[in-house]
Amino acid sequence: MASFLVVSDDDGHAISYKVLRRGTPVFSTDGIQVGTVRRVQENVRENIFDGIVLDTREGKRFVDAPEVARVAERAVRLTISADDVRELPVPAGMMRRVEQAKTVRRAKRAGRNLRERWDRR
Repeated sequence: MASFLVVSDDDGHAISYKVLRRGTPVFSTDGIQVGTVRRVQENVRENIFDGIVLDTREGKRFVDAPEVARVAERAVRLTISADDVRELPVPAGMMRRVEQAKTVRRAKRAGRNLRERWDRR
């Protein structure tokens, strides 16, 4: 059973993932808008497209590169259905950053206080 991707002329010309703008609509294979682009994930050192983080109704979701069919000026098309998008994982770094934010601020403050004490002695 083959699946076909319907590409609309309204999407505009195909573009590089490097110039993909935040807020660009993302559509599933069934033509439903599943969210918007939050940011592009890439391996900068090796110049490889890793995937896209989406803003959806259920929160942020990570779409892996093989699941992205087409990146265009006005839309991104996926190779998965809207139901599959709901099952996508939350970006790993997102939760870690939220959990560590307060700890990092406290550690920086403690470091500044120790430095001031050392300088005053």
